[in-house]
Parts: sequence; structure tokens; C-alpha cells
Amino acid sequence: MARLRDLMTHRGPDGAGLWRDGPVILAHRRLAVIDPTPAGAQPMLSPPDPQTGRSRFALVYNGELYNDAELRRDLSARGVVFRTGCDTETVLHAFARWGTDALARLRGIFALAVYDRELHTLTLARDPLGVKPMYWWSDGSQLVFASEPAPILEHPDVPVAPDLRMVSAYLTTIRTSLAGRTMFEGVRALRPGEMLQCDLDALGGTLALRLVTWWRGPASGSLALDEREGADRLRAGVAESVRRQLRSDVPVCTLLSGGLDSTVIAALARAHKSDLLSFCAGAPVPVDCTQAMGEEDLACARRTARAIGTRHAEALVTRDIFAERWPRMVSLMRAPLSTPNEVAIHAVALRLRESGCVVTLSGEGADELLGGYEGPMDAAADFVRAREPHARGADFELNASAWAPLDFKPGLLQDRHWRALDADRWLIETYRAEFDAAAEEAGTTGLDAHLRLHRRINLTGLLQRLDSATMLASVEGRTPFADSEVAALCEALPMGLKYRPPESDRDASGGVTTARATGVRTKRVLRRAFAGMIPDGALNRPKASFPLPFQQWVGEHAPALRRSELSRELFSGPAIEAVSKQPERLWHLAWPMINLALWGEAMGW
Repeated sequence: MARLRDLMTHRGPDGAGLWRDGPVILAHRRLAVIDPTPAGAQPMLSPPDPQTGRSRFALVYNGELYNDAELRRDLSARGVVFRTGCDTETVLHAFARWGTDALARLRGIFALAVYDRELHTLTLARDPLGVKPMYWWSDGSQLVFASEPAPILEHPDVPVAPDLRMVSAYLTTIRTSLAGRTMFEGVRALRPGEMLQCDLDALGGTLALRLVTWWRGPASGSLALDEREGADRLRAGVAESVRRQLRSDVPVCTLLSGGLDSTVIAALARAHKSDLLSFCAGAPVPVDCTQAMGEEDLACARRTARAIGTRHAEALVTRDIFAERWPRMVSLMRAPLSTPNEVAIHAVALRLRESGCVVTLSGEGADELLGGYEGPMDAAADFVRAREPHARGADFELNASAWAPLDFKPGLLQDRHWRALDADRWLIETYRAEFDAAAEEAGTTGLDAHLRLHRRINLTGLLQRLDSATMLASVEGRTPFADSEVAALCEALPMGLKYRPPESDRDASGGVTTARATGVRTKRVLRRAFAGMIPDGALNRPKASFPLPFQQWVGEHAPALRRSELSRELFSGPAIEAVSKQPERLWHLAWPMINLALWGEAMGW
């Protein structure tokens, strides 16, 4: 078990623990952030019973608790005596006092496992937005879980094989986890706001497993606020979140691309830390997605850093660095990469760790909670406005965001696989179920449901990307926007405060002739909230997010398509040849296909 645990040393280089009680083994690698003394070591046990001398609860926990002080006051008033300054102890006492009801009281990022030795139950849980990951596997008689797939896959009883449904889903969505499935057959992921309860005393020696969703977002538009009131509430909420997330006993910095979201976080953090370090990653040349802005990402971040007063540093990602780190990250994480800028996030994490920082703030969450993607939101608004009676919002979203569109798949995959997939029925039904859940949360099938779907799928993927890329460098990524309280506020705001569709010109009969963009239409309430507090260039800058010219670089590993056994097994000959010869032109196919080829080589398939 220690060998499996130490496969995640990068996630916890500061300590290791192992605890066994009968059939239960808990192992932990520690990244020491709060109370880094040995008192905060894990697994952590609750105080022993005075009569039996036996501790009832054992906890392993990855994450940070942002309402630690409030919970400690509450628990202390109920007679709890704390032995450490570590938030792990707070989580442990919260479970001892309230059981699984404690989850709703925790404000933070976490993946945790709590074992109740009296009831012989094990509870796994994940935070509401899914900032921290949790993977698990069970054959009915045993349960194996970890923060990454590697320790599970190395367990001697776990069969290792690709999940064909998720492989096909990855080609279209570039998500390595979707609706609880992963790239590996039988290996599951807890979904955001979900817990898995395991009863070890079930009859017949079979584990009784129960999945429960314990967190859902509030109804859309439930706060009837005007733009000024909404901006005031949002400014206060985000500022509070940043303040809470700056708590650390090790150095904290921030990521800064020079765009709206990261600048808001950096400016708020700078108000509390006069010596705040900020970091940006990017290619040292202008790239396609920023040329229209007249400058490169790195230059914009530099100027923004000067304006808000952070000490700024950069991580340059060249073509050679991208070519070297891409397959290396696939091999270490046992998974294809999601977006290409995952390489840039890892590069900046390595850079800031070299500078002595252990924790970084990042801007993920604002786009999915406040309608920040102009193109996708405009397309969704058009769909909602012109929707035919039988058109499905889920089908529209799946096709609108596709890397490898579904109608490409018959020529992309081997015929036998496409038949076995039943034309991607699982993927289609999964999106429909996710959209139905988003609509139930929002109370409508309109635009609010589409934005909720972005949170449920896109944000979950981006947070997974952040965690993987930063923790691979032994850095904890914190996300003040992707906070349960901030998310609840954002989703309760009326859609009109977040996003405004283009205005439409109409002919004499009332028909729409053209749509005209009219000013800034995305994240409107966020821009109003921080107008005058951050530089105008950042306030109105289009989306960037550490872009790389990967379309020009993707062909570096195109030979893997012909070389990889998994590639030849999955893809048709014509598809391999076409993408191998023109990877730059067919980049939307080349990126997921080459990732799968590299993944197959890393796994020995």
C-alpha cells in the first residue's frame, strides 16, 4: 500500500502516513499548507474514547477549509478541544459531531474519506464545484480510491483497459471524466458535490455502495437585484472569497494572464499582500488568438502587473518545451491532456514552485458562472430563440462544442468500434441527462440551463485540468470564483446581469435580418463590480487564458498516430493518414487523436 501511496508523492512531498484497522487501509501524502508541523499529519484519528481508549473516526483529506475559524468556534462551543491549528482536525471533528451533514457546513475544496470504526462505514466525498478529484474502483468485495488514477491502476486486483465509451467521448469533448466515468474501464470518478457511502458490514461479503448528490446550485434568478445591487453583492462576495483563500502558512501567489478574471483575483489579493507575486505563462511570440488584440498575452500580463503592483514573473513555453512536456505529462498523469494550455499551466506551476510558492490563486469559474464565453453564449441564445419544437438543448451543446463532431466519427473510428458504440448513444444520453439536471436546477430549459450545463461539464473539466497540472508540480491551486458561496450567488443572479445577446435588426414583417454586437455583453455584472478597481485594458479584454500556438505545434507528435498500437486499433487507416499528413489544418482532430496515441504508448497498449 505504501508503494501505491507514493505514486502520488508529487501531490504530497511533505509527509506520508499509513493506517490500518482490520480490512480498512488509509494512506496519505501530505502537501503541508496549514499548520505544517507533524501535528497535522494524516491519516488523522479522532480523540480516543476515555473508556475504551479507541478512536472512532479516521480521516484522509486533500484540500483546504475556508470557513475553518467559524467551524472551530461552533465546535468549541459544543465542547470540542482542538489539538492542532490544522483544518484537517476541524473536518474530522465536524464529521464526528454531524456525520455526513457536516459536508453542507464545509466551505472549501476537498476530496476526503472518513471511516467510522463503530458503524463500519466509509464515506468518500468531493467538494461542490469539483476542485479536488476523487477516483474509485470496486469489484463488489473491495473498494480502492485515490486522488489520481495511477494508484488504483497499480493495485494488483484492478484490471486495466480503456473505456471505449469515454475514449469516444474524449474525442468529441476532450474531457477525461464525464458523468462519473473515466478513461479506464471500471474506474469511476466522484462527481462534484457527490459522496459515496460504503457499508462494510453488508450481508454476504458484498460491499453495499450508495452514491448520493449532496450539493445542487440554487434556482436561477432567485435574487431580484438590479445591476448596481448585483455588482455590489458580487464584489463583496468575490472579495471575501479571495480573503479567505489567502489563508496559508506557506507562500501564496496568483496566476495573472492580464484578462478580467485573473486580474480581479490578483488585484483583490494584492490589497491584502503588498509583496504579492504574480505569474504568467505563454509563448514568447504573438499567437493566433491574441493577434486581434494587438499584443501577446505575456505583454498584457506584464502591464497589468505593473498597474496593480504585483511582483511579476513568467514561464515561457517554446515549441521544444511543449513537445517535451506534452507526452511526459500524459505519461505521469496516465491520461490524455484536456486543453493544450494544460502544458502552460504546468509550466507556470513549476516556475512559481521554484520561486518558493506553494499555493496559487487562479481565475477558473467566472466564465461558467457569469456567462463569459461570448461565442457559445450567442449560439445558445440563438438556439433558444429559434428552437424548433423537438430540438434538444443537450444535442445542440454537444455539437456546438465538439472537437471531433459526431458526424465525423463513422470515418474516424474503425467500423467495429462505431457499431459497438451504437453511434455514441452513451455520450448523447449523458449530455441529455446532464442538460435535464441543469434545467431542473435552473427551473427552465432556456439560456440559464445552457449556462448551468457549462458549469457541470466545462468547469468540471477546467478544474480537473488545474488540479492535475498544478499538483504535478506540488502546488495547490485555489479558485476564488469556483467557491460554493460565490457560485450560489452567481447562479441566483438574473441572466440579464451576466450576459446580453446581440441586438437584432428586424424587417417590416418583424423577421430578424441581422444581429449586431452592442458593447460588452459577457460577465456584465463582474465588469460593473470592478470598474475603476482594475485597469481598463483588463476590464474589457477578450478571453485569452495562457494561449499557445498549438495549431502550429500539434504536428510535432503526429508520427505517434502511425506508431501507436492503440491508435491503429481505434482509428481508420484513412483518418490516420489524413491527420498525419495535415495535422495543422486538421488540428481539431489531431489534438485528441494524438493525445490518445500518446496515452496508449504510455499505458503499453
